Amino acid sequence: MSQPISAPLPALCGEYLRLCKPRIVAMIVFTAMVGMLMATPAPAPLPVLLFASLGIALAAASSAVVNHIADLHIDAVMERTRGRPLPQGRIGLCQAGVFALSLAAASVVILTAFTNLLTVVLTLLSLVGYGFVYTSYLKRATPQNIVIGGAAGAAPPVLGWCAVTGAVDFHALLLFLIVFAWTPPHFWALAIYRLEDYANARVPMLPVTHGVAFTRLHILLYTVLTAVVSLFPVLTYLSGMFYLAVAVPLGGGFLYLAWRIRREDDKRAPMRLFSYSIYYLLLLFAALLIDHYLPWPVGAAAPLAPAPGDVF
Repeated sequence: MSQPISAPLPALCGEYLRLCKPRIVAMIVFTAMVGMLMATPAPAPLPVLLFASLGIALAAASSAVVNHIADLHIDAVMERTRGRPLPQGRIGLCQAGVFALSLAAASVVILTAFTNLLTVVLTLLSLVGYGFVYTSYLKRATPQNIVIGGAAGAAPPVLGWCAVTGAVDFHALLLFLIVFAWTPPHFWALAIYRLEDYANARVPMLPVTHGVAFTRLHILLYTVLTAVVSLFPVLTYLSGMFYLAVAVPLGGGFLYLAWRIRREDDKRAPMRLFSYSIYYLLLLFAALLIDHYLPWPVGAAAPLAPAPGDVF
């Protein structure tokens, strides 16, 4: 690609910020913070909450920059991405590489200082999983790229939980499972809408390799799975009636839009589902958090196990 174009400092900072995919990073940090706040009945320590969020944000931004670097030639072909800083030559590959390494290093330093070793290791694994394994290999190797690579994107709630507790709890894995199940219908909807883009770039997304009808069916199936998995926090007593009252209609809306994609040949339907899925995840995790701080029986349901000292 061409040499980076010189630009005023504010404009250059804006280009580096675009490399970080700030909207995606914001979603990642939000789900991570929900994991932190739900990890214990007591409020999470403020320094851990703030610095763990910052460390996870920097790691996510680093993996986003790596994604830009690895996808440079794909981005230059696709209409949706050809205006990004690297294809346009506004930032050079070397500068982007140094930026990614700097973000990763800062993340490691902050997480090491304010959290624990397990959080550092899991965060680095997530960075490598998305930035390298998914972007550099899975994305180009298999139409199941989103399903397999979704594990990295689903990790933030676990990272947040681990930052506070130093362990990976069963309930943290439930939060992981919700995001993991949500990821395929979210991205496949976009892939249908941008089918020609992915085909021209020779990226083996599911609608490119197996057709739109096959992808629509799998969007519906994974949406059913997401709706079912979203009820697990209630079934395992992590959350209660408030969360259930929010999760059920949200899941119903998700299923309705997925069913419409399956039944109707409307070119706008995939983007409606894609947009809705973003709000679905944000509102679902917001409901989890609100429910966590509501007193029983409005919030979390009564525990299965007896309290210490209780006798059957």
